[in-house]
Amino acid sequence: MSSGVFEKGKGYKSDVPPTWCLGCGDYGLLNAFQNALADMKADIYNTSIISGIGCSSRFPFFVKGYNFHGVHGRALSVAAGVKLARPDLHVVAFGGDGDGFAIGGGHVPHVCRRNLDITYIVMDNNIYGLTKGQMSPTSKVGMKTNTTPYGVPERPVNPLAFVLTYGATYVAQSFSGNPKHMRKVIGEAMAHKGFSFVNVISPCPTFNKEDTFDFYKKNVSVMEGNDTSDKMVALSKALSPEGRLTLGTYYVEDGVETYNDRIHRNIDIANGSDNPDMDKIFDLYRP
Repeated sequence: MSSGVFEKGKGYKSDVPPTWCLGCGDYGLLNAFQNALADMKADIYNTSIISGIGCSSRFPFFVKGYNFHGVHGRALSVAAGVKLARPDLHVVAFGGDGDGFAIGGGHVPHVCRRNLDITYIVMDNNIYGLTKGQMSPTSKVGMKTNTTPYGVPERPVNPLAFVLTYGATYVAQSFSGNPKHMRKVIGEAMAHKGFSFVNVISPCPTFNKEDTFDFYKKNVSVMEGNDTSDKMVALSKALSPEGRLTLGTYYVEDGVETYNDRIHRNIDIANGSDNPDMDKIFDLYRP
């Protein structure tokens, strides 16, 4: 078998050409992700990319590796199974704001609190693109879409606050118009031991005429020198009016035991005896 490690990002490109609309922010993320793989000398034979459904979830087709295009909202479920079965793999789940925080929203809290050792990258365009322009969980109040011609009546989900509250141990936000920043935080996220989450602002030029590249380029800022060890500070920044437009690493908590470590330790206990002490195993789960 030839080496699955490439010095340049283009080496990680598959033979399948991207099928996104011209000008889609996801192209920028694809390029940044491939460059991040090159930076960390990732082996495609030890990397698995998982997705759900949506424009963003076509991602696995465009990167070399052992990848899986799943069903709507179930990217994290599949990623959890892959990581538990093959803890040696780099497992990266991709999705959009609809896939991740609507039908898939019930899975996110449990992956966070378990500290599953995977990376989850959400391409947040504030709208459903694949199904032609409906409001999404992150659409802002008043935004006019195909399903809300008089304006969105609901308050949006705050992805950063959501995952911080439930226990993610690495949380960052980037913008598809800033490839260097994306490359940096993706590398940090994949190197992190535990559940890492990156929210990428990725404008949809076809259906979202409000949250455009021009709007974000004029309004986003990158925070630097912030204390990433204080969760309350991170949460305050995420909930601030500027949080939606502020890029950077919000929170990092190292040294937290992962779900994978706990599960495999229990398996070792069970396999260590012909007559395992079930009470001892059950005690691990009792309050």
